[in-house]
Amino acid sequence: MPKYDLAGRTVVITGSTGGLGSAVASALRARGANLALLDLDVDAVAAQASSLGPESTARGWQADVRNLGSVQSAIDAAATHFGRLDVVIANAGVGSMAPLERIDPAAWERIIDINLSGVWRTFRAALPHVKQHRGYLLAVSSMAAFVHSPLNGPYVASKAGVWALCDATRLELRHYGIGVGSVHPTFFKTPMMDDVHADPAGNTLWAGNKSGLWKMIPLQTVVDSVVDGIERRAKLIVPTRENALAARIPGLVRPFVERFGFRGTTIPDAIAQSSEAGWVRQAEGTGR
Repeated sequence: MPKYDLAGRTVVITGSTGGLGSAVASALRARGANLALLDLDVDAVAAQASSLGPESTARGWQADVRNLGSVQSAIDAAATHFGRLDVVIANAGVGSMAPLERIDPAAWERIIDINLSGVWRTFRAALPHVKQHRGYLLAVSSMAAFVHSPLNGPYVASKAGVWALCDATRLELRHYGIGVGSVHPTFFKTPMMDDVHADPAGNTLWAGNKSGLWKMIPLQTVVDSVVDGIERRAKLIVPTRENALAARIPGLVRPFVERFGFRGTTIPDAIAQSSEAGWVRQAEGTGR
């Protein structure tokens, strides 16, 4: 497959002012991509955009991935400003460090809402624009989708959900020529990891991420893998070879399901018959 040339294409990044978002934005700008930067902090995203170039190549918008209207408004504005959207990176995410019996229910709901539902909202808002150019959707998941640490219940559940959502969405959109992928880094240096190391529970659990299974990898390794994955329109991006097997084993059967389980026009035919409520019986107000 020829490389997906990023020069002149427009890339949307949510959570753009974070550690990974900032680094990926700079790398994509170096490839010639135009950047639509979305973040909750309007001042920070405006400063970020200004540092990356004129408004013709980089511009920021405030967006809250917990609110579909907010994300929709920002993405629509970006599409109007740049004239097209080609790639969308759902990068916004948060974490926590508490067991099931102690975590504040509000913290659980916030993490799931940002990390998982936020990806859905981002993809949903961007799809009409990306569809026009047979583009590519990418969600930032984690190795936590496959390796489930204690005291991280909502985080690992959300990241596993992101992986599954991307797989399902890829099947729904393949007849449009749209690519969908997920990226699964292990630990790397970000403000989130600073919070982990400042937390006694996190520091104890992963021993400061200094060695062994939990050792951090360079941020640049993750950035390079993300950019390379976008240029390949990859389904699964794993930044390190050491983690590739653990990430790929759960998906070994998936290619057979995709090829033989949903033949021909089965998926678009089913989509055409689907209800916005999710089930026809629910739309009719009936019970289980």
